[in-house]
Amino acid sequence: MFSKETIAAFGARKTPFYFYDLALLDDTLSACKKAADQYGFHVHYAMKANFNHEVLKAIQAQGFGADCVSGNEVKKAIEVGFPADKVVFAGVGKSDDEIIAALQFDIFCFNVESVQELCVINELAGKVGKTARVALRINPNVDAYTHHNITTGLEENKFGINQWELPACAEYLNTAEHLWLEGIHFHIGSQITNLTVFKSLCIRVNEIKTWFEERGFNLRVLNVGGGLGVDYMEPDQNNIANFSGYFEIFNQFLDRKLGQEVHFELGRALVAHCGSLISRVLYVKNGIKKHFLVLDAGMTELMRPALYQAYHKIENLTRGDIKEHDQKYDIVGPICESTDCFGKEVQLGESFRGDLIAIRTAGAYGDVMSSRYNLREQSEPFYLRKS
Repeated sequence: MFSKETIAAFGARKTPFYFYDLALLDDTLSACKKAADQYGFHVHYAMKANFNHEVLKAIQAQGFGADCVSGNEVKKAIEVGFPADKVVFAGVGKSDDEIIAALQFDIFCFNVESVQELCVINELAGKVGKTARVALRINPNVDAYTHHNITTGLEENKFGINQWELPACAEYLNTAEHLWLEGIHFHIGSQITNLTVFKSLCIRVNEIKTWFEERGFNLRVLNVGGGLGVDYMEPDQNNIANFSGYFEIFNQFLDRKLGQEVHFELGRALVAHCGSLISRVLYVKNGIKKHFLVLDAGMTELMRPALYQAYHKIENLTRGDIKEHDQKYDIVGPICESTDCFGKEVQLGESFRGDLIAIRTAGAYGDVMSSRYNLREQSEPFYLRKS
């Protein structure tokens, strides 16, 4: 991923900064689109994963839709050029102002997460003279077998409508004057690498879809969310997610009628591998039991290890693959928090002050979660484009 020329260019820049390989991003998007088009599936990009302008422009240019979880994400999607009829607005806590703005943009659909939200959207749509297209986000109670902080499809999670609430939703939809039910929506979690989990989701979607159809609802859209994981361990060997296997599961096990659309909301799988956090070693602290590399990047630049105990492959770009005098280091940042650690006992070649360090597979939930904590400065990204 890093040529000698690219590493030399890094050396002239102030660190830390995010590096985006836009050529790899284009290859990833093409692979996803090809696999989805095989079955006529529709893909919306989950903007919360990365809203970098250049990244969004590349995704929009490939014809994907946008999945948004805030009013500002809806606004950004429209500004970048995503057609309003390909924008969906999800999220468990939409404010009145956000809902009204999305109505005025005439977005494709609201993914609604409670009976109460149905009532609010109906009322606000009436006030602005609109009909709101909605999909019910239903909690299927399917375990994604991923980290508990990114599991969203169990009854204990805050997301979605529980199945015992469906009769109340159906009753309200039959009388709401300013709502139109487009379909049903599901999302069970993130970084899912066991594809059989999605088979379990399909079975639950089939059951719930039948419940609505038996009550006279014509569901045009089945939105099954996203969650497809990526390989954080070996990003060079597996730098494009298994889109073919993922979409094949839904084609094989999801029942759909003629004309019924299947929608997906992929984020991490599209952008994770194209991004890396580039940093420099500030200090090498050698102890009796522990050796530390103190970087100029910290949890303010990449929160995932502190928040999720997430693994990211770490490489010394200056020393390359030289394994002489291998040393195990705890890779830490400068933030005044004990959780400011990117990895423990990471085996690298002997490293020195000023060495360039790459923290890989940081294109999703990296830059977008950065903060100014400790009054940290934020640097402009660096891009590698197609030659």
